[in-house]
Amino acid sequence: MDELKICYLYPDILNLFSDSGNITCIKKRLEWRGIKADITEIPVGESLNVSDYDLFFIGGGQEFEHGFNIPDFADKKAKEIKKAVDDEKVFLAIGTGYQLLGNYCKAVDGTQYDMSGAVNFHTIAREERFIGNYCFESEELGGLKIVGFENHAGKTYLSDGVKPLGKVLKGYGNNGEDFTEGARYKNVFASYSHGSLLPKNPVLADYIIKTALERKYNKEFELSQLDDTFELNANKAMLDRLLG
Repeated sequence: MDELKICYLYPDILNLFSDSGNITCIKKRLEWRGIKADITEIPVGESLNVSDYDLFFIGGGQEFEHGFNIPDFADKKAKEIKKAVDDEKVFLAIGTGYQLLGNYCKAVDGTQYDMSGAVNFHTIAREERFIGNYCFESEELGGLKIVGFENHAGKTYLSDGVKPLGKVLKGYGNNGEDFTEGARYKNVFASYSHGSLLPKNPVLADYIIKTALERKYNKEFELSQLDDTFELNANKAMLDRLLG
């Protein structure tokens, strides 16, 4: 039986905005196809061996729970995360998880905190938050329109070698300035989209699953078709509300 070993990093503190629903979505979409999902939760203080996993998920959290203050991130897990990204392991990172993959985050008071440096971008905090339902378009997926809910005070700026996950059609995205949303680098999929992202965007969910399977088994995978009527209806209802 085919299998994906999935690491859910920091479920004890990075679990806001229903982000754990992404894990549930991946698990069910694998199981419906007869593929085993082996999920391991790695909380604060527990060691991480990235070679044990095929797909990593990191969710969102409050600023005080950010990588600024996670006790074992800078000394232990940051290097492991960078190693896994360099090795083209698959990552889905949302909100705070997204910011942890970058070079640094600068707080409102000007203090700069080093992140993992796994992906070439940085984040600048601001007083006001970007909040609301939004949508963006993925060129990589043939113009697929992706919907989500953003709630972040950080303004993220991509640097050389990093592409956006999509182009903002409605909302703010990375920084409210350049119409970029999220980041794509090697096999990293990063976004500010909570709500959670994958259940109402099944095409993106399958693309991430397919990427992880093909990376693990070093061969092409054709996923069997699922009945996504409810998921696509939810997607369309939000697009109709946002775009008219």
